[in-house]
Amino acid sequence: MIADQERFNRTIASFDAANCEDPNRELLDGRDYAKELLYAERMSAMLNRYVADASEPLQLAARCQHIRRWEIPRASYPMTRAGYYRWRMRLRDFHAEIAAAMLRQAGYDDDTIARVCSLVKKQSLQLDEEAQTLEDVIVLVFLESYLEDFVRTHSSYDEAKLIDILRKTLKKMSARGRKAALTLIELPSSLLPTIRKAIG
Repeated sequence: MIADQERFNRTIASFDAANCEDPNRELLDGRDYAKELLYAERMSAMLNRYVADASEPLQLAARCQHIRRWEIPRASYPMTRAGYYRWRMRLRDFHAEIAAAMLRQAGYDDDTIARVCSLVKKQSLQLDEEAQTLEDVIVLVFLESYLEDFVRTHSSYDEAKLIDILRKTLKKMSARGRKAALTLIELPSSLLPTIRKAIG
């Protein structure tokens, strides 16, 4: 339940305004989108499909998951595994910092701000049902909207490599999330056999 619908709508609009500034673009159905705005809209839509009654903090966390991500590009860290993890950790804190400032400006209380930031950081993933739900939604969005492009841009990967990557990705999901990957979303038909093998 949303405590204050007007405040919630205003906050979502402020998240979207921030993501509209993304210089990276993506075309969908002939329309040009700021990449992170489109991602945020997909996250909210997927959350609504996956959970009928998501809490207000979870809805906010889903919408600002990648907020202003382009400001810390992957290339700003060494192109190594360690560099990748350092980049991801910095992004996690960066998104939470921006979200906290915007939530505070919108008039949210400290407890709600702390909860949204905890979800954005996916703290206590194995113990926090909402954090796990957010992780499930992230993977479902990836599978439905970004997997096909990922495979296309990594054409050197054979099926065994792709299955290994998918298994590591699916391992982050709950059992419910893995089931949703086969029943809730529209998977790329060309990759269905590979995905089914990965799910096992």
